[in-house]
Amino acid sequence: MSHESPSFIEIINSAMEYTIPIAHTMGVRAVEVRRGYAALSVPIEGNGNHFGVMYAGVLFTVAEMLGGVLALPVFDNARFYPLVKDVQISFLKPARTDVVSEASLSDEEIARVATEVDANGKSAYIVEAAVKNDEGTVVATTTALCQLRAHGK
Repeated sequence: MSHESPSFIEIINSAMEYTIPIAHTMGVRAVEVRRGYAALSVPIEGNGNHFGVMYAGVLFTVAEMLGGVLALPVFDNARFYPLVKDVQISFLKPARTDVVSEASLSDEEIARVATEVDANGKSAYIVEAAVKNDEGTVVATTTALCQLRAHGK
C-alpha cells in the first residue's frame, strides 16, 4: 500500500477549492508555483459569454488570484495572509481558448516584503500579470496592488 504525499500544486488546488469556491467552479487551477513565480489556468468550457468568448470576470479571476498564490511558497501562511487592494485590467483580445495567467516577484521584492511585514505587520507589493491563450497571445494584462498581512493585524 502506497501513501504518497500530495504535491505542492495539489495542496494549492485543494486549498483554492475550499477557500475560493467560485474559482474552483470556474475551473481555475494552479499549474506551476515556485518561489517568485506562479501560473494558473482556466478552461474556456463553461466560462463563455453571450458572444462566444471567455467571460471578462473569469479572465479577471485567473489573473487576480496570482497575488495570493505567489505568496504561498515564500511566506509563512501560519503568520501571514495575502489580500488584494486594487486591480487594473486591460482586455486586449477576445479569449477563445483555455488561458494561462502568469506573474512573478523578484528575490529582491520578496526580501523587501518579508522585512517590512516582520517590522510592520503588513507590506504592499505589486503583481503584474499576463493572461495568454493557447497560442501564447496575451489576451489581458493586470496590475494588482496586493498586501501581505500578519494574522490579527
